[in-house]
Amino acid sequence: MTFTKLCLSVFLLIILTACAQQAHTDHEWKSLFNGQNLDGWTVKIHHHEVGDNFADTFRVENGLLRVSYDQYDTFDKQFGHLYFNKPYANFHLKLDYRFYGEFMHDAPHYALRNSGVMYYSQAPKTILKEQDWPISVEMQFLAGLDDGKARPTGNMCSPGTEIDYQGQRYREHCLRSSSPTLGVDEWVSAELIVKNGEVTQIINGQTVLQYSHPEMGGKFVKGYDPAVWTPGKTLTSGYIALQSEGHPIEFKNIEIKAL
Repeated sequence: MTFTKLCLSVFLLIILTACAQQAHTDHEWKSLFNGQNLDGWTVKIHHHEVGDNFADTFRVENGLLRVSYDQYDTFDKQFGHLYFNKPYANFHLKLDYRFYGEFMHDAPHYALRNSGVMYYSQAPKTILKEQDWPISVEMQFLAGLDDGKARPTGNMCSPGTEIDYQGQRYREHCLRSSSPTLGVDEWVSAELIVKNGEVTQIINGQTVLQYSHPEMGGKFVKGYDPAVWTPGKTLTSGYIALQSEGHPIEFKNIEIKAL
């Protein structure tokens, strides 16, 4: 082997090794929240421009990512979302959440002890100032209402989207999971696995809902740019966002692994 060929072989070996190491790293667990600030995240709140964290809605306190309304006078339908800045296609997301504090008095009744994580969302920069919800799929988080009625968590909701459930197109806005009713002030572990069009939602280690083939469709989104909504378009990637819907909530241990 000539010196030139030897150098080329060594160079290719270095490149292949680096690529293999990078691929291995990409498929390891990665923390999305550093416990100190909101670096790597973008806020979009209804009635406000992208990047305006109105009234310090999303904040970091004591190492927790918190949604708080202590600087609000009225809620005024200011539904908000905090987006991680990198889109994902196939992934396994896990986090812990807990509802706390007092519900905003003028928020919609359905938002009581209600939040969630959105995925396959449109990019925050494409969301208009007066758009109420992002075009996305939601893993919905709920806590019981102390009325003795079942109120499972880990449900699916679909603003501007639709999914398949048990082999059929599911056209209702929300789909209940099989989880038990969990209390307010209780830390809950949630996991979301999305791979090749198949979705699994897990609460406290138990699979509570499975569905497939999310695509744009349905309704329940207002004020959007028509250029970004294409009914029937299959969703294969998008942004992940944590929700503010009127009840204080906090998050920790937010991690993701590419699949």
